[in-house]
Amino acid sequence: MDAQITAKTPSEMLRARSAEDWEAATRHPFCAELAAGTLPTTKMAWYLAQDYSFIDGFVRLAASAIAHAPTLEDRIPLAQFLGVITGPENTYFQRSFEALGVAETDRVNPDLAPATKGFRALMDDAAFSGEYAQMVAVLTVAEWSYLTWATPFAPPRSDLPFYFAEWIDLHAGEGFEGVVAYLRGQLDKAWEAAGFEGRDRAGAAFARAVALERAFFDAAYQDR
Repeated sequence: MDAQITAKTPSEMLRARSAEDWEAATRHPFCAELAAGTLPTTKMAWYLAQDYSFIDGFVRLAASAIAHAPTLEDRIPLAQFLGVITGPENTYFQRSFEALGVAETDRVNPDLAPATKGFRALMDDAAFSGEYAQMVAVLTVAEWSYLTWATPFAPPRSDLPFYFAEWIDLHAGEGFEGVVAYLRGQLDKAWEAAGFEGRDRAGAAFARAVALERAFFDAAYQDR
């Protein structure tokens, strides 16, 4: 998908501004070990419990973006994507928690890392900002960064446990590429429509999201 976009779009510009954090997050050893099947299950269990705590805030943010989108045509793809988040992806989490032995308390009320708290706060700030550009900036980072790290490992190795393989499958492939292309397109349009101060806030939200994605992988990779 990236190779087909040659113009310097606002989303590309924002990614370039955060190049160091972007590269660190999308080429993280955590991702490489996950794809190789060598990531310790204790790290994967911790990571998934933390990541699952994002879903409620993500749904609120996406719902707010749907409400603030300019047209029905702009709203429909994100509404459809919410069905994936609350359907197949939610089911994946529950099956993985069972397989990895994640306690019920850690599924519903984990001890949150600073990066997790930071990203949850960022999603809430964007959701309640009333500014569509901020909302789609955070959503774009969340999905584009995952497409970037997962794509080189897709399709996953056939011998991987499902909690590794399906996590790659959920974040790669034509369908997910379409989601990211849509979000980038929405960010590009919202950026052009925003005034100077609105662009500044959206840019800051994008940069903060990238930094937090990097910090989240760093936290997951710590000894556990």
